Amino acid sequence: MSRTTPSRRSVNRALSALALLALTAGAATACGESKADSGSTGKHAASPAATSSASPAIGAAAGAKLHMIDNGGHRLAFHVTRGNGSTIVLDSGGGEDSSYWNDLVPKLHASTGATVVTYDRAGLGKSDVVPGPWKVESAVSDLESGLQELGVTKNVTLVSHSQAGEIATYFAKENEKMLSGAVLVDANLPPLFTDEQITRLVAFSRPQVDAAKKDPDNPQNRQLISTAESFVATSKAFHKATWPNSVPATVIVSEKTPFDGSPEDAQRWRDAAATFVHDGPQRTLVTAKGSSHDVPKDRPDLVLKEIESAVAAQH
Repeated sequence: MSRTTPSRRSVNRALSALALLALTAGAATACGESKADSGSTGKHAASPAATSSASPAIGAAAGAKLHMIDNGGHRLAFHVTRGNGSTIVLDSGGGEDSSYWNDLVPKLHASTGATVVTYDRAGLGKSDVVPGPWKVESAVSDLESGLQELGVTKNVTLVSHSQAGEIATYFAKENEKMLSGAVLVDANLPPLFTDEQITRLVAFSRPQVDAAKKDPDNPQNRQLISTAESFVATSKAFHKATWPNSVPATVIVSEKTPFDGSPEDAQRWRDAAATFVHDGPQRTLVTAKGSSHDVPKDRPDLVLKEIESAVAAQH
C-alpha cells in the first residue's frame, strides 16, 4: 500500500474546487479544468418501473446493460453487469457519473463473479435533472428504488467515493439487512462536519460556486450549485448521523487528502476517518499511500483489493 502517484491538482484547486462538492474531482470543471481521469433518507414515493436496453449504454462499462428506472417522476440510469450470488454497487463522488468506474467494473466482475451495478445520480449521465437544492434523502431514495426494481435485496457490498459517503451513511441505516459490507473510498464521514469545518468549506468554495453560476447548464456546475444551496443544513445534519454497527466498513483514506495544500484541513480529514473507524465495530482503516483524493484512479489496485476482500468476507 505504498506506491506513490503524483497529484493531479494544484493546491488552490484542492481547496476551492473540491471543498464544497464534498471533496470530489467533479467540481474542477467550474474553473475550466479538463480532467485527465473522469468516467454527486427517505422512502420512494412512487412505484418504480424499469426498462432494459438490449445493448450497453454509451459510456457504460463493456458488458453492462442499461436499465432506466422511474422514481417519483424522474428517471435514473442504472448499468448492470450480471453475475451470480452477491452484488457490488459502485457510487461515484459529486459531479461524477457512472462512467467513473468503467475501468474497475470488468475487473471486479472477473475476480468476484458478482453482479456489478453502477448508476447515474439525478442530473448526471443519462439520468434526469431534478431542479432545486441537493437532498441526500432524495439521493438515498433513488438508490433504494433502483436496487429494488433490479431485484437486489441482499448480499450487497456498497462502494462509495467522496460525496457518496453521505448517501452511504443514510442508506446503510435504512437498509442494514441488504448490506453485507461497505468500502468507503476517501468518503465524506460524519465526524468531519463540525460547525467550524463547515464554515471553512463554505469559504473555500465560494469562488467556485460563483464561477459555476456563469455556466449552470454544465452538469457538474449544476450539481455544485445545488449542493451549495443546501450544504450548511445538510452537513449539520450529517454530522449527527451514525453508521449501523451491523454493517462492516472498510475506510480507505488518501494520503494527500482533498486538502493537500492545507496541513490543518488534511489532518482533520484523516482524523475524521480515524474517529469513524474507532467509533464502531467491524471497521478497518486503510491508507492509500501516495494517492490524491482520486483514489479509484490513483490506486485502482488497492480499491480492487479491498472490494474483493469485502465480498469474500460474505462467505
